[in-house]
Amino acid sequence: MSLPILIGLLGILVGLGLLIWLAFRGWSVLLLAPIAAIVAAFFSSEPLLAHWTQTFMRSASGFLAQFFPLFLLGALFGKLMEDTGSVSAIADYMTEKLGTKRAILAVVLGGAVVTYGGVSLFVAFFVIAPMAQDLFRVAGIPRRLMPAAIMLGTSTFTMSAMPGTPSIQNTIPMPFFGTTPFAAPGLGIIASAIMLGFGLWWLAREEAAAHARGEGFGDGATKTAGDIAKDETLRERATASHEFDPAEIAHGEIARTRPSFAVAAAPIVVVILVNVVLSLIVLPRLDLSFLSKPEWGGVSPAAVTGVWSVLTALTLAILTVLALNWRRIPNLRATMDAGVNASALPAISVASLVGFGAVVAALPAFSVVRDAVLGIGGGPLVSLAVATNTLAALTGSASGGLTIALDALGATYLQRAAQIGMDPALLHRVAVIGSGTLDSLPHNGAVVTLLSVCGSSHGASYKDIFMVGILGAIIALVVVIVLGSLVGSF
Repeated sequence: MSLPILIGLLGILVGLGLLIWLAFRGWSVLLLAPIAAIVAAFFSSEPLLAHWTQTFMRSASGFLAQFFPLFLLGALFGKLMEDTGSVSAIADYMTEKLGTKRAILAVVLGGAVVTYGGVSLFVAFFVIAPMAQDLFRVAGIPRRLMPAAIMLGTSTFTMSAMPGTPSIQNTIPMPFFGTTPFAAPGLGIIASAIMLGFGLWWLAREEAAAHARGEGFGDGATKTAGDIAKDETLRERATASHEFDPAEIAHGEIARTRPSFAVAAAPIVVVILVNVVLSLIVLPRLDLSFLSKPEWGGVSPAAVTGVWSVLTALTLAILTVLALNWRRIPNLRATMDAGVNASALPAISVASLVGFGAVVAALPAFSVVRDAVLGIGGGPLVSLAVATNTLAALTGSASGGLTIALDALGATYLQRAAQIGMDPALLHRVAVIGSGTLDSLPHNGAVVTLLSVCGSSHGASYKDIFMVGILGAIIALVVVIVLGSLVGSF
């Protein structure tokens, strides 16, 4: 290996280390990402300004062009569901039906229902945490298990494995692989069952052990959206990891009365049904050949129809929320403004991470990293899983790490899959599950926010978060890779 390549590799590590170290301390990714990219380019003796304006910005703007509408509609839908009391109504229903004897299951399923229906996990955190606190206190379950129970329901299988989930992570691979939100549905269901089953088993085990030791609920209190909004360091961490700016949760006004469960759940049903109908029935039957013309970007229909189905599903769900709750929303404009504003900083933060990844991928030294990743044994699925895991872990962002990996290597994986007759849907599902494993390391913004919301700490709760959020997902990922390698996608 030549000296310039070695220096270039050192530059990549220095830039990445700077990004991770300062981001964990609450510095804005909007500033850190271009600085880290310029540092990496400097070590490689590459043109600095050209990489900033031509490589970094083009890649970041390309990400925004593809995915900002999803950030926008997802955040707006989540805020409307919160301010109409719909998320709380669903949580109350779960509490009523399952009760304190099954407190952990109620918390997990409450979070799963709302996030699979398209509600941002940060919105879910602030609604589910007070519900969990009340249930756990009555049941005598330690507070330290609250973050893991909430994470299991909001940030694992409904984010990366369940077929059709409208999460941004499940949407990102679609333009790269020409897939739909329902890619590899059978494998996704199996992975979901493993994550859910393993997580519930672990939490039940910890609950039983705590009762045997005589451990009770403990001290502490959940934090409100207003508390979190005042913590700028926490906000910067959070917005780089997921698609909702938690500072906006404190804005708007929540309805004085809650809707019935049927009214609250109706928009979620709309998201799921419209997504299914458009992805699997309507869009595949439309003549979209006009998209190949230059004025429409010269793309294939498969590159955009998956995104279109999620956008349409969220749009109709938003209209459903408005139609069913029109007279109950105290301040519609404030709620709408808070929802759309909540999408801006996360979208630009993730786009900045993508821009950093694009600069690194363009450096001569990156060829060594690319060859090392592609040379991992076990075929493209193992290599893809390692790449998405690693980048999600380093950036602390599932969506950022996933996009960087697919920007740099997606076309290569697709080509290798075609050579061996592998269904791109399998690549999609492995990539998404892989991005949702090591992203939940201690520096992840969602983890830090969740611990703060629950009134807990890394020392008290992170072991359980690791077990349900990382180990369970890794087990599911291994099973999907093995099954996919043996029998293909289904």
